Amino acid sequence: MKLIYQVSDKPKLGPLIIFALQQLLAIMTATLVVPIIINTNPVLVEKYGEGAIGMSSAAALFGAGVGTLVYVLFTKKKSPVFLGSSFAFIGSMVSAFAGAVSVSVGFVGLIIGAFAAGLVYVVIAVFVKLLGVKWINILMPAVVIGPTVSIIGLSLAGNAIGDLTSGAFPTTSVYAALGCGLLCLFVTILCSVYGRKTGKLIPFIFGIFAGYVFAFMLTFFGSKTGADELLVLDFSPFGDLVKDGVTLKTFFQVPEFTFMKAFGGFEGVDGSYIGTILAAYIPVAFVVFAEHIADHKNISSIIEKDLLVDPGLHRTLMGDGVGSMVGAFFGGCPNTTYGESIGCVAITKNASVWTIIAAAIGAILISFFAPFVAFVNSIPSCVMGGVCMALYGFIAVSGLKMIQNVDLNKNKNLFVVSVIFIAGIGGLTVNFGDVQITEVACALILGIITNLILKKGKDEEGLASGVDNKQE
Repeated sequence: MKLIYQVSDKPKLGPLIIFALQQLLAIMTATLVVPIIINTNPVLVEKYGEGAIGMSSAAALFGAGVGTLVYVLFTKKKSPVFLGSSFAFIGSMVSAFAGAVSVSVGFVGLIIGAFAAGLVYVVIAVFVKLLGVKWINILMPAVVIGPTVSIIGLSLAGNAIGDLTSGAFPTTSVYAALGCGLLCLFVTILCSVYGRKTGKLIPFIFGIFAGYVFAFMLTFFGSKTGADELLVLDFSPFGDLVKDGVTLKTFFQVPEFTFMKAFGGFEGVDGSYIGTILAAYIPVAFVVFAEHIADHKNISSIIEKDLLVDPGLHRTLMGDGVGSMVGAFFGGCPNTTYGESIGCVAITKNASVWTIIAAAIGAILISFFAPFVAFVNSIPSCVMGGVCMALYGFIAVSGLKMIQNVDLNKNKNLFVVSVIFIAGIGGLTVNFGDVQITEVACALILGIITNLILKKGKDEEGLASGVDNKQE
């Protein structure tokens, strides 16, 4: 892939701000929604009451920005990827509150859990530093990691399509939502393919803007004519700013940080509760470790530099782990490398790590700016669904590119790829109590096992070909 901006390139200030905004728009919705999922979890609502948890989306965004800067520091500014709130730890976060005697104790649990998960990464990083990364290439060659990266994108396909056909209200017509989402998608595609340099570099901004404006127009006409099926856009996120002409919140406000909400909760922490937290967080950290490797193999293929070698897997793990600790201290959510960010790099061909740094700084600053957070929360699901069709699709395709030189006429390779695809696309998951082994992790584990079993097998004629294949 011919990049417009290499990893070390530094765009001029004006374009840099716009590139950073695009990265933020790509990752912000998912980052902001994790606290909302926790706040509205039925188990927690039943235990504490409606709105009692009060995790802050703005604080999660601040934590993502700080965590990303930590990651960039540890990776020596060589890995252009943004860290956002991890969905894998949602069950763990719910357990932190469900097992607590009060909400403040639950916030203490969030910090303890994130530090435990981050420590897992740090310990693994030490082992990698001592043992090197050759074992990674043995366990996860291209025939294993390629289809696994594809599964990361394909496993999110259902989310993208679900969002594409969803508006802000139950009454929203599927066709109205679909129109907004597809307009966003095709504007993004046209800007990326036919646009000039600026259009190619910021296609998502144009796409989201077009989708949002169209959604606004439909909602305006729907509200004037009483056609509820045209109500695509929900303005309620702006409701906290102004009501009946009275400003309820200032434009600039300090987010409700996790460590602040944890004050007073330490007295309720005992050995039993800590054990519950560790059991909820540590196993998930090992699962996310597999996705960490797949993500970094993916971004490595895009920038054509092996990040597991330089700056090294130990550094990416340390950056991810410590970044997650710091991010959760402020925002409560453990962080992880975001596929949306990687997809944005792939589509725009802008791998500048300075864009990531600017986006991280932007996330920190914007978390204090209530109107922008409200604007992002108001972007309809269908518009983000259009964006994600492109982002997730590029992740899937980048994985396929990793296996373009793998001989699939050989049965041993064909079986490995087949097992990974079917397990991942089929949604194979395994649950051990509250811990879920995701479809990506299950597919990767089965792929590794299959590859190890068949590694020394003869290169017999492939199932899909009648050509004899000589053993390499």
